[in-house]
Amino acid sequence: MSILNQYKKIMKNIEDYSSNFPINLIVVTKGRSLADIQKIINVGHIHFGENRVQESVNKWKDILKLNSNIKLHFIGKLQTNKVADVISNFSFIHSLDNDKLALKISLEEKKLKKTLSYFIQVNLGEENQKSGILKKDLPRFVNFCKNDLKLNIIGLMCLPPINGDTDKYFKELRQLAINNNLKELSMGMSNDYILAIKNGSTFIRIGSAIFEEKFN
Repeated sequence: MSILNQYKKIMKNIEDYSSNFPINLIVVTKGRSLADIQKIINVGHIHFGENRVQESVNKWKDILKLNSNIKLHFIGKLQTNKVADVISNFSFIHSLDNDKLALKISLEEKKLKKTLSYFIQVNLGEENQKSGILKKDLPRFVNFCKNDLKLNIIGLMCLPPINGDTDKYFKELRQLAINNNLKELSMGMSNDYILAIKNGSTFIRIGSAIFEEKFN
């Protein structure tokens, strides 16, 4: 199945499983060729995700000049020394996960006179190898980012434990968002996006199911 057919299949699934609320498909393009990406741009898609700063800046700089409506989403671990590049080139960050990073982002936004939209990454499984705010620290961190730093926090993001009960974690993130008065949820990837949609996700991040033949 071609890239475009796989993309259309996912868009049809989104339409079928969503309950009349808007769902944004972020096409994850890390490591993908410009020719493959252009196929998706040509059908009018505007949301794309990357997780490597330098690769994405080099790849997208010319595309963005020709397509000002495209929204780039940074979905990887963000180091403070890369914040300026991300603020300059992206519209969304899905991996805000600590005070130091939030402070740096706030400073760069003021310097560059630009406002992005942010998801706070939550470490639901309290896994040592994963980034993210712990559940018990979330209310304080939301308050710090929104009220002290005036960042545009729109929602929460999670990467559920690989061998855990994904449905349970998606439900938990949804409840945390409600508890903290946040409307958006960034959850669901190629293998679990339908489950994420059923649990109220508003942004799903899909790369392999569009670009790789194994998902035919």
